[in-house]
Amino acid sequence: MNSYATPAVPVPADAAPAPDVNQVLGSMHTNNFPELLRQLRSCLLVSTYQAGKLVILRPDGASINTHFRNFTRPMGMAADTERLALGTSIEIAEFRNMPAVAKRLQDPPRHDAVYMARRGHITGAIDIHEMAWDKHGDLWFVNTLFSCLCTLDTKSSFVPRWRPRFVSHYAPEDRCHLNGLGMRDGKPRYLTALGDSNEPQGWRKNKRDGGLLIDMATDRIITRGLSMPHSPRWYEGKLWVLESGRGKLVTIDPKSGEKSDFASVPGFARGLDFLGPLAFIGLSQLRESNAFTDIEITDDNRDRQSGVWVVHLDTGKTIALLKFTGAVQEIFAVQAVPGVLFPEIISEGEYLTNSYALPDEALREVGFTQPKPDAIATPGNGYATDPAGSDAATGP
Repeated sequence: MNSYATPAVPVPADAAPAPDVNQVLGSMHTNNFPELLRQLRSCLLVSTYQAGKLVILRPDGASINTHFRNFTRPMGMAADTERLALGTSIEIAEFRNMPAVAKRLQDPPRHDAVYMARRGHITGAIDIHEMAWDKHGDLWFVNTLFSCLCTLDTKSSFVPRWRPRFVSHYAPEDRCHLNGLGMRDGKPRYLTALGDSNEPQGWRKNKRDGGLLIDMATDRIITRGLSMPHSPRWYEGKLWVLESGRGKLVTIDPKSGEKSDFASVPGFARGLDFLGPLAFIGLSQLRESNAFTDIEITDDNRDRQSGVWVVHLDTGKTIALLKFTGAVQEIFAVQAVPGVLFPEIISEGEYLTNSYALPDEALREVGFTQPKPDAIATPGNGYATDPAGSDAATGP
């Protein structure tokens, strides 16, 4: 097994100072935000590496419950009803939904999903950006430090699978600031970068409008001249991209490369997902020391916001928003989880000690000499024991 080591890892281009723990993790939202999520039967996950949090936005009566979980520099993520993957400072953390644990979390029960830590894959500090599963269940992620798109195996820190044709070799030099990943037909297809440089940190020379959108399938640059593009997405037959430097949601013709502005938001737009007729867009403030200054939005909009803005795809208008008012000043990713309204994420503590996931075949043979009436596990949902010591499980 060959390996590669670098004596010193460069500070990522968009690294943020440690959050002030004394700041309040506050937020405010429009009255319709909770009902929108209920109608769509979804919650939202929001990662913020600046504050070191994964935030779960959960509808709770007339309010949004903003539930914070601590991680070291959380950025890209992928989530569905069964699983969650989160890129952090040096690893990809993987979680699996064990609904059987939900009844133990609160009385009366209110959680409809419990994502339990399952494994962590150490990648090293590679500045992980966006990630997604393909149709075969393989996880793809953007390795920004090495300017490539990767998957995982059981031996390597990461497995490079593709890099832009203008990048000559793999090196931990953040040559083009590759960042966004868009899937199409279950395959990785569209990527964004902040420049076509083949020099260490070369993208910085023209970050205002040096961004580009790449078609991985044809190894072709679709569009140039973008202002800090991010979050390419194929949705409802259209290719969408955030021009973060202009605070715009745009559509781009994948053949001609023609760009059309669709919506404007009051902040550095980064993090995008769609549900039904709505786009959920992450917004960030920009610190004066941030590498992402000297761009159009810093000139045009001094009152920049941080939070999640909801844009209607019929009109391009903002119809709802949630704004962070305290320590959360920068958003990286926004991920909708259809079919889940009120999840929990557990990465440590007693629930990991006393909760077990078993194959359905094995779970059918789980039993006790004195079965307990408060059974909570069913095939496919895992098996759990009460933290106080009483058992709770069933077979079919």
